[in-house]
Amino acid sequence: MAHEHKLEIFRGLLKFKSNTQKIWGVLIFLSIVTAVEVVLGIFKPAFLIGTSFLGMKLLNWIFIILTLVKAYYIAWDFMHLRDEKSSLRRAIVWTPIFLVSYLVFILLFEATYIYDIFKTGFLAWEF
Repeated sequence: MAHEHKLEIFRGLLKFKSNTQKIWGVLIFLSIVTAVEVVLGIFKPAFLIGTSFLGMKLLNWIFIILTLVKAYYIAWDFMHLRDEKSSLRRAIVWTPIFLVSYLVFILLFEATYIYDIFKTGFLAWEF
């Protein structure tokens, strides 16, 4: 028995008539998010570089969040997670989100430590 996939994105806000139209819609969405990342990476607005949040530039936080949005949406639509049971969806989606959050915490904690070492007492690398 064939399973019909849902032909909508953004929780039903956009509905399509065929799978081909849906794929084009998802491609356009992912292209827009990527274009925003590229434009921010090229122009690097001063207010995003000068503003710091939790020890990291706001521009870096935007890149991390947009990358997570793209990864989530790729898994949601192209890996057909929307058609699975909610417990499987949560296990697949939330695990990497917690892992990335933990890795960002480690990045911030270690970067602050290394910055303090270089700022206060760095003489030479002695390994």
